[in-house]
Amino acid sequence: MWNAYMVKAAEFVIGSDIPVCPCTAEIISKQLISFADAKHLHKLNIKTDPNYHIDAFAHFYIDDQKFDGPKSSIWFHPSGTLELLRHFNGIITAGFSTNADFPDPIKRYNTYHMRVLGFWLASNGIPVINNVHWGTEETWDYCFDGIPYNSTAAIGTAASGIRKLENRPDFELGLFKMVEVLDPKTIIVYGSANYDCFRVLADNGI
Repeated sequence: MWNAYMVKAAEFVIGSDIPVCPCTAEIISKQLISFADAKHLHKLNIKTDPNYHIDAFAHFYIDDQKFDGPKSSIWFHPSGTLELLRHFNGIITAGFSTNADFPDPIKRYNTYHMRVLGFWLASNGIPVINNVHWGTEETWDYCFDGIPYNSTAAIGTAASGIRKLENRPDFELGLFKMVEVLDPKTIIVYGSANYDCFRVLADNGI
């Protein structure tokens, strides 16, 4: 159930048992394609060209059911996912949801999912950039675990609620906490980065 074989060679964060997922991508692609679109492109290309290549990173900033549904789960069918992703430049790791209204055990389990799959894909030669999810303040003691210090990280703003003024303070607090804990050298933003908090980070060299 928890795919222990994926983390046979992993290092784990003491206290949370979340595996460390290295950032193995040396080049950041200019194009991102959702995993749902990547699957569609794979079906179109694989029959005519088994060695096809798409010059893009696959991302998971989509509804969980599109990559973790009953028949399409990347967690329960990882080998097919691996073969698909070999045709792309790399991935931003899966964004299993950690919504604020989720039960705490689910948020912890989904954080674990993110790092395990990322570690396993990186171990199998897929260039990986870590996706960072945080919730409200109680998640900060584990949600950054397993992401290397001073690496490239990715976040999504498209479904973060940041567009609503009442949600922005919580988002900004989590973003600044991520920077404090991880000190990322580069942050990839999926969605709009046209907010003051990102200008503050850019002014500070990120």
